Amino acid sequence: MWDKVREAAKLERLQLRRLLDEYRPLVDRCAANAPSHFELAALSAMLHSFYTGVENIFKRIAVDLDGRTPRGDVWHRQLLDSMKAPGRGRPAVVSEELATNLDDYLTFRHFFRHAYTFDLRWDRMKPLVLGCEETLRILESELDRFFAAGSGSTHEPE
Repeated sequence: MWDKVREAAKLERLQLRRLLDEYRPLVDRCAANAPSHFELAALSAMLHSFYTGVENIFKRIAVDLDGRTPRGDVWHRQLLDSMKAPGRGRPAVVSEELATNLDDYLTFRHFFRHAYTFDLRWDRMKPLVLGCEETLRILESELDRFFAAGSGSTHEPE
């Protein structure tokens, strides 16, 4: 199971890097000058995709290693919370600090899915947009640690 999850995470990580690479010119431009309405809409889609990619990794871990995924109205929050705690035969996936950071992306994802683009505010999005690279770097480091610890594990989900 661990190899299957590791490979799925590897592919998702490549997609996340590609996403950030494709948006880097826009992110760099908007770091210096406030984005237009259309640029803001594009950046909000990037943030949504970014968290979706992170969540895809977490869902694979939940399904294949934990043997279950959260359900119900707040399953996105439950999934993130479950990744900062050890699961069935696995260590915690992310640190409390990273989970707190990712919670801001989850909150934005929820807002994005229920708002009009004219409700977007750069002052609230800017830290998330400019923080994606560092957040991904930390996530990758913590995933590397997670998979290194898990590969030595003899515990498979029941």
